[in-house]
Amino acid sequence: MTALSPIDHLRALARDTLEVSWTLYKIMVPTLIVIKVLEELGGVELLSQLLAPLMASLGLPETMALVWATSLLTNIYAGMLVFFTHSDGAMTVAQVSVIGGMMLIGHALPIEVRVAQKAGVRLGFSLLLRLVGGLAYGYFLHLIYSFSNTLQEPAILLWQPTLGPEPTLLAWALEQLKGLVAIFLIIVLLLAVLRIFRIIGIERLINLALAPLLRVFGISAQATSITLVGFTLGLSFGGGLLIREAASGRIKPMDVFAAMTLLGLSHSLIEDTLLILLMGADLSAVLSLRLLFTLLVAWPLIHWARGRSAAFQQRYLVHSLATDP
Repeated sequence: MTALSPIDHLRALARDTLEVSWTLYKIMVPTLIVIKVLEELGGVELLSQLLAPLMASLGLPETMALVWATSLLTNIYAGMLVFFTHSDGAMTVAQVSVIGGMMLIGHALPIEVRVAQKAGVRLGFSLLLRLVGGLAYGYFLHLIYSFSNTLQEPAILLWQPTLGPEPTLLAWALEQLKGLVAIFLIIVLLLAVLRIFRIIGIERLINLALAPLLRVFGISAQATSITLVGFTLGLSFGGGLLIREAASGRIKPMDVFAAMTLLGLSHSLIEDTLLILLMGADLSAVLSLRLLFTLLVAWPLIHWARGRSAAFQQRYLVHSLATDP
Protein backbone atom coordinates (compact mmCIF):
# COMPACT_ATOMS: atom_id res chain seq x y z
CA MET A 1 0.00 0.00 0.00
CA THR A 2 1.42 3.40 -1.05
CA ALA A 3 2.29 5.70 1.85
CA LEU A 4 0.46 9.00 1.94
CA SER A 5 2.40 12.21 1.43
CA PRO A 6 2.35 14.99 4.07
CA ILE A 7 -0.06 16.96 1.84
CA ASP A 8 -2.39 13.96 1.64
CA HIS A 9 -2.31 13.64 5.44
CA LEU A 10 -3.16 17.33 5.84
CA ARG A 11 -6.04 17.03 3.39
CA ALA A 12 -7.35 13.97 5.21
CA LEU A 13 -7.01 15.78 8.55
CA ALA A 14 -8.94 18.79 7.24
CA ARG A 15 -11.66 16.54 5.82
CA ASP A 16 -11.99 14.52 9.04
CA THR A 17 -12.02 17.70 11.18
CA LEU A 18 -14.81 19.28 9.16
CA GLU A 19 -16.78 16.04 9.19
CA VAL A 20 -16.55 15.48 12.96
CA SER A 21 -17.07 19.18 13.79
CA TRP A 22 -20.09 19.49 11.52
CA THR A 23 -21.61 16.35 13.05
CA LEU A 24 -21.23 17.77 16.56
CA TYR A 25 -22.39 21.27 15.58
CA LYS A 26 -25.59 19.86 14.05
CA ILE A 27 -26.31 18.37 17.46
CA MET A 28 -25.04 21.12 19.73
CA VAL A 29 -26.26 24.36 18.15
CA PRO A 30 -30.01 23.52 18.01
CA THR A 31 -29.80 21.89 21.44
CA LEU A 32 -28.12 24.94 23.02
CA ILE A 33 -30.89 27.16 21.66
CA VAL A 34 -33.66 24.85 22.91
CA ILE A 35 -32.06 24.61 26.35
CA LYS A 36 -31.74 28.39 26.56
CA VAL A 37 -35.44 28.71 25.78
CA LEU A 38 -36.27 26.10 28.43
CA GLU A 39 -34.13 27.96 30.97
CA GLU A 40 -35.95 31.20 30.25
CA LEU A 41 -39.32 29.44 30.60
CA GLY A 42 -38.39 27.96 34.00
CA GLY A 43 -37.59 24.42 32.87
CA VAL A 44 -34.67 24.07 35.29
CA GLU A 45 -36.81 25.09 38.27
CA LEU A 46 -39.53 22.64 37.22
CA LEU A 47 -37.04 19.77 36.99
CA SER A 48 -35.57 20.71 40.38
CA GLN A 49 -39.04 20.51 41.94
CA LEU A 50 -39.39 16.96 40.59
CA LEU A 51 -35.98 15.97 41.96
CA ALA A 52 -36.29 17.70 45.35
CA PRO A 53 -38.09 14.81 47.16
CA LEU A 54 -35.18 12.49 46.28
CA MET A 55 -32.52 14.64 47.92
CA ALA A 56 -33.32 13.62 51.51
CA SER A 57 -32.72 9.93 50.70
CA LEU A 58 -29.26 10.94 49.49
CA GLY A 59 -28.51 12.93 52.65
CA LEU A 60 -28.67 16.24 50.79
CA PRO A 61 -30.60 19.48 51.36
CA GLU A 62 -33.44 20.13 48.90
CA THR A 63 -31.54 23.06 47.37
CA MET A 64 -29.15 20.56 45.79
CA ALA A 65 -32.00 19.49 43.49
CA LEU A 66 -31.61 22.82 41.68
CA VAL A 67 -27.86 22.24 41.40
CA TRP A 68 -28.30 18.82 39.80
CA ALA A 69 -31.19 19.96 37.60
CA THR A 70 -29.03 22.78 36.24
CA SER A 71 -26.19 20.34 35.53
CA LEU A 72 -28.54 17.86 33.86
CA LEU A 73 -29.96 20.40 31.44
CA THR A 74 -26.87 22.56 30.87
CA ASN A 75 -23.38 21.59 32.08
CA ILE A 76 -21.17 21.16 35.14
CA TYR A 77 -19.98 24.79 35.03
CA ALA A 78 -23.55 26.10 35.35
CA GLY A 79 -24.29 23.57 38.08
CA MET A 80 -21.21 24.74 39.98
CA LEU A 81 -22.36 28.37 39.86
CA VAL A 82 -25.75 27.38 41.28
CA PHE A 83 -23.97 25.30 43.93
CA PHE A 84 -21.85 28.25 45.05
CA THR A 85 -24.90 30.52 45.28
CA HIS A 86 -26.95 27.97 47.26
CA SER A 87 -24.26 26.45 49.46
CA ASP A 88 -24.45 28.04 52.91
CA GLY A 89 -21.15 26.58 54.08
CA ALA A 90 -22.87 24.01 56.29
CA MET A 91 -22.44 21.04 53.95
CA THR A 92 -20.00 18.27 54.81
CA VAL A 93 -17.34 16.87 52.51
CA ALA A 94 -19.48 13.74 52.18
CA GLN A 95 -22.52 15.74 51.04
CA VAL A 96 -20.50 17.73 48.50
CA SER A 97 -18.96 14.49 47.28
CA VAL A 98 -22.43 12.98 46.80
CA ILE A 99 -23.82 15.88 44.74
CA GLY A 100 -20.49 16.18 42.91
CA GLY A 101 -20.57 12.49 42.02
CA MET A 102 -24.10 12.83 40.69
CA MET A 103 -23.04 15.81 38.56
CA LEU A 104 -20.15 13.81 37.09
CA ILE A 105 -22.52 11.21 35.65
CA GLY A 106 -25.61 13.36 35.09
CA HIS A 107 -24.82 16.55 33.19
CA ALA A 108 -25.35 18.11 29.74
CA LEU A 109 -27.87 15.40 28.90
CA PRO A 110 -29.60 17.12 25.97
CA ILE A 111 -26.30 17.27 24.08
CA GLU A 112 -24.53 14.15 25.30
CA VAL A 113 -27.41 11.68 24.95
CA ARG A 114 -28.01 13.05 21.45
CA VAL A 115 -24.33 12.42 20.65
CA ALA A 116 -24.74 8.85 21.94
CA GLN A 117 -27.87 8.47 19.82
CA LYS A 118 -26.08 9.65 16.68
CA ALA A 119 -23.32 7.15 17.42
CA GLY A 120 -25.91 4.37 17.40
CA VAL A 121 -27.28 4.01 20.95
CA ARG A 122 -30.98 4.34 21.65
CA LEU A 123 -31.94 7.67 23.19
CA GLY A 124 -34.08 6.09 25.90
CA PHE A 125 -31.27 3.83 27.09
CA SER A 126 -28.72 6.66 27.21
CA LEU A 127 -31.09 8.93 29.13
CA LEU A 128 -31.98 6.19 31.61
CA LEU A 129 -28.33 5.24 32.09
CA ARG A 130 -27.27 8.80 32.93
CA LEU A 131 -30.26 9.68 35.14
CA VAL A 132 -30.54 6.41 37.07
CA GLY A 133 -26.77 6.05 37.07
CA GLY A 134 -26.37 9.50 38.64
CA LEU A 135 -28.93 8.79 41.33
CA ALA A 136 -27.53 5.32 42.00
CA TYR A 137 -24.00 6.66 42.29
CA GLY A 138 -25.14 9.37 44.69
CA TYR A 139 -26.85 6.74 46.85
CA PHE A 140 -23.78 4.48 46.58
CA LEU A 141 -21.55 7.28 47.92
CA HIS A 142 -24.08 8.24 50.60
CA LEU A 143 -24.16 4.67 51.94
CA ILE A 144 -20.36 4.36 51.98
CA TYR A 145 -19.77 7.66 53.75
CA SER A 146 -22.68 7.17 56.18
CA PHE A 147 -21.80 3.64 57.27
CA SER A 148 -18.10 4.42 57.54
CA ASN A 149 -18.83 7.77 59.21
CA THR A 150 -16.15 9.39 57.07
CA LEU A 151 -15.87 12.84 55.45
CA GLN A 152 -18.28 14.36 57.97
CA GLU A 153 -16.16 17.49 58.45
CA PRO A 154 -17.30 20.79 56.87
CA ALA A 155 -16.45 21.11 53.20
CA ILE A 156 -13.93 23.75 52.16
CA LEU A 157 -14.56 25.54 48.88
CA LEU A 158 -11.31 25.56 46.92
CA TRP A 159 -12.60 28.22 44.55
CA GLN A 160 -15.24 30.90 44.86
CA PRO A 161 -16.45 32.48 41.61
CA THR A 162 -17.23 36.15 41.25
CA LEU A 163 -20.93 36.25 40.44
CA GLY A 164 -21.93 39.08 38.14
CA PRO A 165 -25.28 40.10 36.70
CA GLU A 166 -27.26 37.73 34.49
CA PRO A 167 -25.64 37.79 31.02
CA THR A 168 -27.58 39.37 28.18
CA LEU A 169 -28.74 37.27 25.24
CA LEU A 170 -25.92 38.70 23.11
CA ALA A 171 -23.33 37.87 25.79
CA TRP A 172 -24.73 34.35 26.03
CA ALA A 173 -24.54 33.91 22.24
CA LEU A 174 -20.94 35.14 22.14
CA GLU A 175 -20.01 32.74 24.95
CA GLN A 176 -21.53 29.82 23.05
CA LEU A 177 -19.69 30.89 19.90
CA LYS A 178 -16.38 30.90 21.79
CA GLY A 179 -17.19 27.40 23.04
CA LEU A 180 -17.89 26.15 19.51
CA VAL A 181 -14.60 27.60 18.26
CA ALA A 182 -12.77 25.93 21.15
CA ILE A 183 -14.42 22.61 20.26
CA PHE A 184 -13.22 22.96 16.65
CA LEU A 185 -9.64 23.61 17.77
CA ILE A 186 -9.70 20.65 20.17
CA ILE A 187 -11.01 18.38 17.42
CA VAL A 188 -8.18 19.51 15.11
CA LEU A 189 -5.65 18.70 17.83
CA LEU A 190 -7.28 15.36 18.71
CA LEU A 191 -7.44 14.13 15.14
CA ALA A 192 -3.90 15.32 14.42
CA VAL A 193 -2.55 13.48 17.48
CA LEU A 194 -4.51 10.31 16.64
CA ARG A 195 -3.24 10.43 13.05
CA ILE A 196 0.37 10.89 14.21
CA PHE A 197 -0.04 8.05 16.70
CA ARG A 198 -1.36 5.84 13.90
CA ILE A 199 1.53 6.73 11.57
CA ILE A 200 4.33 6.09 14.06
CA GLY A 201 2.70 3.03 15.64
CA ILE A 202 1.78 4.43 19.06
CA GLU A 203 -1.93 3.80 18.47
CA ARG A 204 -1.19 0.10 17.99
CA LEU A 205 0.79 0.01 21.25
CA ILE A 206 -2.06 1.77 23.11
CA ASN A 207 -4.55 -0.70 21.69
CA LEU A 208 -2.38 -3.64 22.71
CA ALA A 209 -1.94 -2.25 26.24
CA LEU A 210 -5.61 -1.41 26.83
CA ALA A 211 -7.26 -4.16 24.80
CA PRO A 212 -7.27 -6.76 27.64
CA LEU A 213 -8.94 -4.28 30.03
CA LEU A 214 -11.49 -2.97 27.53
CA ARG A 215 -12.18 -6.48 26.29
CA VAL A 216 -13.62 -7.17 29.75
CA PHE A 217 -16.24 -4.54 28.89
CA GLY A 218 -16.75 -5.94 25.40
CA ILE A 219 -15.05 -3.03 23.63
CA SER A 220 -13.19 -3.99 20.46
CA ALA A 221 -9.63 -2.93 19.62
CA GLN A 222 -11.00 -0.63 16.88
CA ALA A 223 -12.72 1.53 19.53
CA THR A 224 -9.91 1.50 22.10
CA SER A 225 -8.17 4.79 21.23
CA ILE A 226 -11.49 6.61 20.79
CA THR A 227 -12.75 5.32 24.13
CA LEU A 228 -9.53 6.62 25.67
CA VAL A 229 -10.31 10.07 24.20
CA GLY A 230 -13.75 9.97 25.84
CA PHE A 231 -12.26 8.86 29.15
CA THR A 232 -9.81 11.72 29.31
CA LEU A 233 -11.44 14.60 27.40
CA GLY A 234 -15.16 13.94 27.46
CA LEU A 235 -18.09 12.11 25.95
CA SER A 236 -18.81 14.69 23.26
CA PHE A 237 -15.32 14.38 21.77
CA GLY A 238 -15.14 10.60 22.11
CA GLY A 239 -18.73 10.29 20.91
CA GLY A 240 -18.07 12.57 17.95
CA LEU A 241 -15.24 10.31 16.81
CA LEU A 242 -17.36 7.21 17.43
CA ILE A 243 -20.13 8.64 15.22
CA ARG A 244 -17.70 8.81 12.31
CA GLU A 245 -16.24 5.34 12.91
CA ALA A 246 -19.66 3.74 13.42
CA ALA A 247 -21.08 5.31 10.27
CA SER A 248 -18.11 4.00 8.29
CA GLY A 249 -18.82 0.46 9.47
CA ARG A 250 -15.42 0.05 11.13
CA ILE A 251 -17.01 -0.39 14.57
CA LYS A 252 -19.99 -2.67 15.12
CA PRO A 253 -23.15 -1.24 16.77
CA MET A 254 -22.78 -3.33 19.94
CA ASP A 255 -19.14 -2.25 20.27
CA VAL A 256 -20.37 1.35 20.08
CA PHE A 257 -22.99 0.48 22.70
CA ALA A 258 -20.32 -0.94 25.01
CA ALA A 259 -18.07 2.10 24.59
CA MET A 260 -20.88 4.62 25.11
CA THR A 261 -22.15 2.73 28.17
CA LEU A 262 -18.70 2.88 29.71
CA LEU A 263 -18.28 6.55 28.79
CA GLY A 264 -21.75 7.40 30.06
CA LEU A 265 -20.60 6.53 33.57
CA SER A 266 -16.95 7.63 33.39
CA HIS A 267 -15.75 10.31 31.01
CA SER A 268 -13.68 13.49 31.07
CA LEU A 269 -11.60 12.15 33.95
CA ILE A 270 -9.29 15.18 33.76
CA GLU A 271 -11.45 18.31 33.45
CA ASP A 272 -14.59 17.15 35.28
CA THR A 273 -12.56 15.65 38.11
CA LEU A 274 -10.77 18.95 38.73
CA LEU A 275 -14.03 20.93 38.59
CA ILE A 276 -15.79 18.82 41.21
CA LEU A 277 -12.71 18.91 43.46
CA LEU A 278 -12.97 22.72 43.41
CA MET A 279 -16.40 22.37 45.03
CA GLY A 280 -14.77 20.66 48.03
CA ALA A 281 -15.55 17.06 47.10
CA ASP A 282 -13.26 14.21 48.10
CA LEU A 283 -10.99 12.58 45.51
CA SER A 284 -12.56 9.18 46.24
CA ALA A 285 -15.91 10.31 44.86
CA VAL A 286 -14.55 11.79 41.65
CA LEU A 287 -12.03 9.10 40.80
CA SER A 288 -11.53 5.80 42.65
CA LEU A 289 -15.13 5.12 43.73
CA ARG A 290 -16.41 6.41 40.39
CA LEU A 291 -14.24 3.90 38.52
CA LEU A 292 -15.33 1.15 40.91
CA PHE A 293 -19.00 2.05 40.39
CA THR A 294 -18.46 2.06 36.61
CA LEU A 295 -16.96 -1.42 36.78
CA LEU A 296 -19.79 -2.74 38.96
CA VAL A 297 -22.50 -1.33 36.69
CA ALA A 298 -21.05 -1.32 33.16
CA TRP A 299 -19.55 -4.80 33.12
CA PRO A 300 -22.73 -6.78 33.88
CA LEU A 301 -24.89 -4.36 31.87
CA ILE A 302 -22.77 -4.69 28.72
CA HIS A 303 -22.57 -8.47 28.96
CA TRP A 304 -26.30 -8.69 29.64
CA ALA A 305 -26.96 -6.56 26.55
CA ARG A 306 -24.74 -8.74 24.35
CA GLY A 307 -26.74 -11.77 25.43
CA ARG A 308 -30.05 -10.32 24.21
CA SER A 309 -31.53 -11.22 20.85
CA ALA A 310 -30.76 -9.08 17.81
CA ALA A 311 -34.38 -7.93 17.75
CA PHE A 312 -34.20 -6.82 21.39
CA GLN A 313 -30.90 -5.01 20.81
CA GLN A 314 -32.28 -3.25 17.76
CA ARG A 315 -35.46 -2.17 19.53
CA TYR A 316 -34.13 -1.02 22.89
CA LEU A 317 -30.35 -0.63 22.75
CA VAL A 318 -29.00 0.27 19.31
CA HIS A 319 -30.51 1.59 16.12
CA SER A 320 -29.64 1.01 12.49
CA LEU A 321 -26.88 3.32 11.34
CA ALA A 322 -28.40 3.31 7.87
CA THR A 323 -30.95 5.82 9.12
CA ASP A 324 -30.41 9.20 10.74
CA PRO A 325 -32.38 9.17 14.03
